[in-house]
Amino acid sequence: MSDADTVEQAPTAQAVLAQVVKALVQDVDAVRVDVDDSKQTLELQVRVGPDDMGRVIGRRGRVANAIRTLTRAAAARDGVEVDIEFID
Repeated sequence: MSDADTVEQAPTAQAVLAQVVKALVQDVDAVRVDVDDSKQTLELQVRVGPDDMGRVIGRRGRVANAIRTLTRAAAARDGVEVDIEFID
């Protein structure tokens, strides 16, 4: 599956994920959302600058879990299931 096909699978989820993460971090230019479709569910991989990872994860992972919940709701609108991974 090409990147163009993948973007069409979950455009709302990707847009929501990118927007929320960019709102949380200080280095907006370092934010990347990559798509891995090699597994059964679509995986969205989030990369941020090294100083911003703590902001995205939050205490006890609460911010990360909220981001996952919000993005999964957006993905439901796209009709797909997604997993969200935060990559160092």
